[in-house]
Amino acid sequence: MESTHTHHQVAASVQRLQSQFGAAPEVAVVLGSGWSDATLQVQDGTALSYAELPGFPRPRVEGHVAEVLVGRLAGPTGVQRVAMLRGRAHTYETGDCAGMNVALRSLKAWGVKVLVLTNASGSLRPHMPAGSLMLITDHINAPQRSPLTGEQGSERFVDMAHAYDLELRAHAVKVARRSQLALGQGVYVWAQGPQFETPAEIRMFAAWGADAVGMSTVPETIAARHAGLRVMGLALMTNMAAGLSTEALTHALTLQQAKASGQRAAQFLAEVVAGMSELESIRS
Repeated sequence: MESTHTHHQVAASVQRLQSQFGAAPEVAVVLGSGWSDATLQVQDGTALSYAELPGFPRPRVEGHVAEVLVGRLAGPTGVQRVAMLRGRAHTYETGDCAGMNVALRSLKAWGVKVLVLTNASGSLRPHMPAGSLMLITDHINAPQRSPLTGEQGSERFVDMAHAYDLELRAHAVKVARRSQLALGQGVYVWAQGPQFETPAEIRMFAAWGADAVGMSTVPETIAARHAGLRVMGLALMTNMAAGLSTEALTHALTLQQAKASGQRAAQFLAEVVAGMSELESIRS
């Protein structure tokens, strides 16, 4: 059950979104590091600052812009209206893992059905070097923290067995094959950060079955599933994780690698989202 404060924030944000953009698009995307070029694919775009949306985050990380961009994405098989969130809250910024809750609940209350989460990740697998794209099939919540802490009622016990929607994953694989793009698939492990992981931690994550590691996405997936949104996750590998290469890990390196691969990632994202217009379960 939402607190009164959260409920008022969601209601106010929905009202502002409606006044700016009208009816909600079926699909929303959270743009992580390396995915900002996707905004260049948006046609007839209109933007609204997070500052005008109560409860939306104020990102403090280089590479994140605090605004919602709404427009159309065109692809080989269709055109899809979309809302792009340019920036997210990270747990390491404030210690709060519920920083995206109001934004995601507002999207759902506005009328959004599908949430596509994107991020920059460190690869744990040699077959997915820097520049590779990975479709997230499942996740590991390494800190075992939840954005639902403090929620009331039975709805807080969210089933996470298929957190990453099976139909949406099949759709992404189909688009990748049609585009002849190599798309990895695997498990994403959330490490809170902001420090990068140690080589020992990476060995542990790999033994757990993780294929990529990052500092976002998992709290958003949990909150989105609680809100009733369908979720797809896409990770862009910007480096090999600690101990798997001789490179020193820095945020500057992450941004540099993300920029180098960002255009291809953005093009694929645009094709995936545009192609969702042919999915009956989204249109209905």
